[in-house]
Amino acid sequence: MAELTRSEDPRTETNLQVRVEFPKRSKSLKARWQRLKTAYTAVKALFDDPEDTEKVFTVISSLRGDSLEEAYRRFKATPTGSRVLRDQVDLLKTLQNRDELAQLGAESFGAAYLEFVKSQDLTADGLVDASYEVTEQIGNSDVLRYTERVRDMHDLWHTLTRYGREPLGEACLLAFTYAQLRNPGVAFILVLGTQRLTRGYGRGTVRALLRAHKDGKRARWLAAESFEDLLSQDIEVVRENLGIPEPTAYWSILDRHGLR
Repeated sequence: MAELTRSEDPRTETNLQVRVEFPKRSKSLKARWQRLKTAYTAVKALFDDPEDTEKVFTVISSLRGDSLEEAYRRFKATPTGSRVLRDQVDLLKTLQNRDELAQLGAESFGAAYLEFVKSQDLTADGLVDASYEVTEQIGNSDVLRYTERVRDMHDLWHTLTRYGREPLGEACLLAFTYAQLRNPGVAFILVLGTQRLTRGYGRGTVRALLRAHKDGKRARWLAAESFEDLLSQDIEVVRENLGIPEPTAYWSILDRHGLR
């Protein structure tokens, strides 16, 4: 069983041997306004139908700025990132192998993940189709591998953080994700959605979101973790080593509404 090891300091770029050129986005006022309009329309559609996850990817892509470029470089500069790119490691294949996940220990991260996706009637490739229009625009294979890997981590992050799939849980996970990946599109969804969430869940909503963001900042950078190795480890040990605490502010709201 592989042990959890700390990632190399992600701020260094000494391991970057090849510079990936990202397509330049127009910074004209007209182009920026159009991207903002696209994102706003997508968020409105998402609020009308929270299951329409394709709209999440539309917003993230429209408003990402330089966040993808920065995160990719950070990822490539880590031992896990360089190995994933060199060996073309596919996290999705690991998550699709439910027979192997079912053979892991009852207290393992893999068992907790499998229980979560089964309880929610989810599949490991559930986000593939929703993200297609965004990922097909990425021409570089290494950047695409990183982007798809982070996408495929979504339900693993649900499992680790213990945020559920109801609107508040998804919003808290978005706040955690923004702290990790710094994509402005994620922040845009949160800003527009906070008032609606507060109307639905009442007092403590903003506090829960802020706590999720704070926890995301304090946690290890999950994008650079070797989840293939972590799945066999005890889930509580993994949470502790990654610096992910219990979401008590979120749980208190669920308890008040009888949702937990």
